[in-house]
Amino acid sequence: MGIEISVRFLVEKSIYCLFVQGMILLWLTAVVPQLQPLSCDQLKHKCSAPNGAQIIPLLSSFLLMSVGAGCIRPCSVVFGADQFDNKQNPNNERVLETYFNWYYASTAISTLLAMTVIVYIQDHLGWSVGFGIPAILMVFSALMFIIGSSLYIKAKPSESLFTGFFQVLVAAFRKREIQYPLDEEYKCYHRTRQSKLLSPTEEFRCLNKACVVQDPDTELTSDGLASNPWRLCSVEQLESLKALLKVIPMWSTGLVLIVTIDQGFLTLQANSMDRHLFSNFEIPAGSFSLFMIITLTIWVAFYDRVLALLLARYTGNPQGLSPIVRMGMGLVMSFIAMVLAGVVESIRLKKAVEDGVEDDPDAVLDMSAMWLVPQTVCIGLAEALFAIGQIQFFYMLFPKSMSSVGVAMFTLEMALASLIGSLLVNIINSITSHGGKASWLANNLNEGHLDYYYWLLGFLNLINLFYFLFCCRFYKSHHNSNMLSKKVPEKES
Repeated sequence: MGIEISVRFLVEKSIYCLFVQGMILLWLTAVVPQLQPLSCDQLKHKCSAPNGAQIIPLLSSFLLMSVGAGCIRPCSVVFGADQFDNKQNPNNERVLETYFNWYYASTAISTLLAMTVIVYIQDHLGWSVGFGIPAILMVFSALMFIIGSSLYIKAKPSESLFTGFFQVLVAAFRKREIQYPLDEEYKCYHRTRQSKLLSPTEEFRCLNKACVVQDPDTELTSDGLASNPWRLCSVEQLESLKALLKVIPMWSTGLVLIVTIDQGFLTLQANSMDRHLFSNFEIPAGSFSLFMIITLTIWVAFYDRVLALLLARYTGNPQGLSPIVRMGMGLVMSFIAMVLAGVVESIRLKKAVEDGVEDDPDAVLDMSAMWLVPQTVCIGLAEALFAIGQIQFFYMLFPKSMSSVGVAMFTLEMALASLIGSLLVNIINSITSHGGKASWLANNLNEGHLDYYYWLLGFLNLINLFYFLFCCRFYKSHHNSNMLSKKVPEKES
């Protein structure tokens, strides 16, 4: 039997090449003298700004890598899951659970290596070597992916999902005046021959008219296909759009959590505290975020190898805990992390006042920076629980043809949360510095009130948790949602 060409596979293969080009171009900006500005004059403390011919290659490399990462990440997660997804396997859910856990853990480990080994190389051997090694690794990765192409399971390509979504909306608008068919008249709905759904679900009922067949002679071809897909859509197209609409509320619950994870004041706090672990060993301020990554990796390994197996005996769920439960636990940990962060920062500010160094931005307090570890551990747990749970939630809820859309939504969530976080910081700075007062987020942390910012994030996390619980009330599992539609009787399938 011939192997079908997967759209995800073709996208990954072509985008890999794009990403590699971006990495190589970035490396060239560090190697080719003509692509670098002149050296700074140390005596006059002046540096020459880069010209257009120097800045364009740098920005182009960022653009290529951004587009590459935006395409590779959603496709790679789902393409990997396709290799393990076997509905005939009774342990299929457990296999996918393990895959998603270790995929995210491997991502965390790679981040850990990038923040330690690669940064060390860049600091000690320069940018040319520091950028060259990742470029070589990326070329090697792309070659391995292409060489193994004959071994992959490649799903059959389908029509553009987003074109189908627009077709449903247009068809529903065009047929807005027609009457709904009676419940038992399921033959009035257009469906493909492979479909097991006879009629659409009741959610978003206003869209159901898009797949109502009014005149089979004019609306259907001899093959049973829609003669005009912008006027008549299939039940499958309709249900795919509904699946996307139904997860948007649950998708939005991750925004506050990711804002919490991405807030970048931890390094500034650590820099103002005693970072000595032993008398002759001091932890770099920028390395405290590694506690979050280490926690995430340890939790994934412990949960997948030990805890999930124990919980499965009591819950009857081979995954141990359902994705929804893990998402909720992640939101709880995010709230706890901000409470701990607020308490620790309050203690740190009080210590700065007691030592009389509130006006000194470079002062190092006689307070151990290890106080920051509990909040980073909680943030690591929050990310491990919520992120993996949400990715798996999307993969399980969406139809097979939409699985990469689910992971793309998670990537979009991270990007949007980053913008929201930046906007929140700017708003807080603007409001709290009004009238010449020191901002909560002043450059000198000892003059500001970073603890108030953490309390605010904690409050937002608490509201977000209640919002999540509200969304859960209206959530129906993928199995129950399918049961709402009439299925083809066994004798017809």
